[in-house]
Amino acid sequence: MIFIAVRFTVRPDLADQWLDRVADFTRATREEPGNLFFDWSRGVDDPNVFTLLEGFADAEAGAVHVASDHFAAGLAAMAGAVAATPEIINVEVPQPGWGPMAELAPTEG
Repeated sequence: MIFIAVRFTVRPDLADQWLDRVADFTRATREEPGNLFFDWSRGVDDPNVFTLLEGFADAEAGAVHVASDHFAAGLAAMAGAVAATPEIINVEVPQPGWGPMAELAPTEG
C-alpha cells in the first residue's frame, strides 16, 4: 500500500471554505479503483491546517491518481487557497490498509 500524509496550511480567510473547495477532488479520488481511503482532518490547535491521509493499493494506483484530470483540477483549486507549500510524507507499507490497534479496544460502560 502507498500511504500519503499531506499537511496543508490554508489562508485564514479561506479555511472555512477548504472542504468545499476540495469536495470534487475528494469525491473523484474516492471513486478511483485503487484508492483505499482519502480522509481530511482539520487541526485542533490551528484551524487553518488540514491534514489529508491517503491510501492507494499500490504504486500503479498512485500513478493513475497523479495522472488523473481530477488531480490536476484539485491542485488548481487548492493553489489559490494555500498559504504555504504543503508538506508530504509518502511511503510504501506492507499492509493492505488499516489494521486494528493492539493497545486499545472498547470496554463496557
